[in-house]
Amino acid sequence: MDFTPSAEHELDPFPRYKRMRETAPVFFDEQSGSWQVFRYEDVQRALSEYATFSSHMGGDDGSGSGQLFASSLIATDPPRHRQLRSLVTQAFTPKAVDALAPRIAGLTDELLEGIAARGSADLIKELAYPLPVIVISELMGIPAQDRERFKHWSDVIVSQTRTGSASEDHSAAHTEMTEYFLALIDQRRSRPGEDLVSTLLSAEIDGQKLTVPELLGFCALLLVAGNETTTNLIGNAVMCLAESPGTIDRLLREPALLPQTIEEVLRFRSPVQSMYRVTVAETTLGNELIPAGAPIVAWIGSANRDERQFQRPAEFDVDRGQNRHLAFGHGIHFCLGAPLARLEARIALDALLSRLPGLSLAQGAHLERMESTIIYGLKALPVSWQPA
Repeated sequence: MDFTPSAEHELDPFPRYKRMRETAPVFFDEQSGSWQVFRYEDVQRALSEYATFSSHMGGDDGSGSGQLFASSLIATDPPRHRQLRSLVTQAFTPKAVDALAPRIAGLTDELLEGIAARGSADLIKELAYPLPVIVISELMGIPAQDRERFKHWSDVIVSQTRTGSASEDHSAAHTEMTEYFLALIDQRRSRPGEDLVSTLLSAEIDGQKLTVPELLGFCALLLVAGNETTTNLIGNAVMCLAESPGTIDRLLREPALLPQTIEEVLRFRSPVQSMYRVTVAETTLGNELIPAGAPIVAWIGSANRDERQFQRPAEFDVDRGQNRHLAFGHGIHFCLGAPLARLEARIALDALLSRLPGLSLAQGAHLERMESTIIYGLKALPVSWQPA
């Protein structure tokens, strides 16, 4: 069977996904010991039927070390998931997110001001990486001098492969991050501020405060989800536009097209390529009987290119209607930060197109994908434009 984990980080995994949808849409991968799911209908079911496909990642020893995400939203099933989600939802209401727009626009302008006159830059380094890190750091009350460490931990964690083997880097990142957030939680407990960590500390569910592992889970999830997805959404969008002749000119003429263009980027090159689940009971997926307790990898990147769901799925089409992509998940675990990611991407792309005329990939640019089976994004994005 041509599912080759050794070729995991290629820039174009989509032909391989297509072969899997056609020949083995639900497939047991002996190397990782997990079931791999490739078709839209099956991926959607695995993501949304929580009673059959659990998000639970296992227990926590109470310290949070090495199990940072075990008590987070992403790894919790109802009823606890519903309670946890209702707490943090207030920070991501449409009103709360819209209130961030002026700050995001100001940051974007500052970052572009530094490069506009140069005529070339690595857009990941200069904009797509710093913008979301600053936004999520400010929301969480993280001091500016700690942002580099913050980003490093985030990158190391998403580079973990599907088999889940923790290298020394991963162990060190988990340990450092746990220690950092425990200290931050202690600090906010004695000196609360206006930030999200302080809000979560004072929050109660049915008269009970959040446990320390739950607080740690929130911090870790906000850090990783809050910057990796958006960094790669911005980078992937610029790559899609650069490869699509005439689209940038059209967006300059018709700026109202930008939101649906972002939706097509989310479908075409989903920043999150896969999600993990585990079966609660024996079940059938596709035509395969899957035992209870089996790990499932639901390939969002494949589902979003499924011919059964999308017409001409291998084409990047900004006029695509009814774009029911799964880039932000589906069901109760639909990404809480989706409105923020969309807002940051819209502001960043609008500024890029208007401030960097003639934006295109730098001549001879060699694009390399991040080393992650979970995330799809570029290590660097060299571009050029006509300097003002």
